[in-house]
Amino acid sequence: MNNLINKVEYFLKEYNITKENEPLLVAFSGGFDSMCLLDICTKLGLNVIAIHLNHNWRGEESKQEEDWCEEFCRKNNIKFYSETLPKDTPKTETVAREARYKFFENCAKKFNSKIILTAHNANDNAETLIYRIAKGTGVCGLAGINPNRDIYYRPLINIKRDEIEEYCNENSLTPNNDSSNLNTKYKRNLIRHNILPELSKINSQVVETINSLSQTATMDNEIVELYLKSLTNPFETENFIQYPYSVKSRLIYKLFLENNLEYDRKKIDRIIDFIEQNKTSKSGKTISLNSDLWLFISTKEIKVVHKLDTKDIEILINQCGEYKINDLVFSITEFREKVNKYPQDKEKIAYVNLENIQNLHFRTRKDGDVITPLGCKGSQKLKKYLNEKKIPQHEKNQLLLLATDNEILWVPSVGMSDKIKVVTTPTHMLKLTDN
Repeated sequence: MNNLINKVEYFLKEYNITKENEPLLVAFSGGFDSMCLLDICTKLGLNVIAIHLNHNWRGEESKQEEDWCEEFCRKNNIKFYSETLPKDTPKTETVAREARYKFFENCAKKFNSKIILTAHNANDNAETLIYRIAKGTGVCGLAGINPNRDIYYRPLINIKRDEIEEYCNENSLTPNNDSSNLNTKYKRNLIRHNILPELSKINSQVVETINSLSQTATMDNEIVELYLKSLTNPFETENFIQYPYSVKSRLIYKLFLENNLEYDRKKIDRIIDFIEQNKTSKSGKTISLNSDLWLFISTKEIKVVHKLDTKDIEILINQCGEYKINDLVFSITEFREKVNKYPQDKEKIAYVNLENIQNLHFRTRKDGDVITPLGCKGSQKLKKYLNEKKIPQHEKNQLLLLATDNEILWVPSVGMSDKIKVVTTPTHMLKLTDN
């Protein structure tokens, strides 16, 4: 079916995807859509790697499908890579989607690729629009699945599923038959098997019509995007809160889209309400977006931040030298020279006097920590100190501190204690660097 090959080839040329972009990663489930795409890519002479995520929802059946994908690639001299999710991974569409895209991004890093081809087609786009309308969406949601977003490209997005199935039949391709695709407890399957067929009784060209609506919404969105680009620093809190609701809503939608997050009107309203409630927070507040991301809001800014590992870290510093902590290196060196210019607080280097200081540890913060700020006589709670320094809430537990017992002596890039200040000549130099 050369017509289908020509359509894919035209798409690739439109986005300047050639053999020079190798390696190209193809998301390969083994179903009709991805098998069609992978086969066409090989016929076009592209150097591709098929990447397969076994969601592990159906035990042995899922394993057999993974094996079949690998066997297909072996017979066709296509490089194949797969991973399997743990058995205890929640079996929901949202979790599966998040895991799938995380897998894709890890593969992009592993194979040093900037292009991932997925096999979303015109029917998928129609189903997505119906789902969004049912869940609640605006004009932006009606744009449907983008042909290209970041590293993801969708060469089949304007091709109907029956064309894809016809291609597979004509080329003697035998895709996997995922039994879960028939289970209408999953919303996408309910739309595919029940709702679209009913709509086709009203309009036999319903898939084409819905995709036409999607294209119209895309053009309208381009006009809106031009306006948004004219805004100056829209995610500075002071600016954001002054916008009308329509602009706020669209900006939050952009954050969801840029971070590959599921969205609906209720979620967007929830985020806007959270921002309004916490716009005066100096150290900031966070709200969970998914298992890996938070939205952070302070008097200064609004941004999406990653949830980092907050496990306690504590290393005994019993001699001069280097100490590796995750991706960082803390070093302590004897230094008994006159310093003409001392580093600023924001720098991760300090000249200090550690005479009479014992039991040094480099660690994360603990309850009861105190610090005597430089230039002060009395101590205060570390929490208050960090608030005064306007350290965002989500960063506090990630800070590494030099301490003796519960007395904090140095907070790299934030400040140091008066108890280790240099009067004449330092005794040591402290430094925190990337590994």
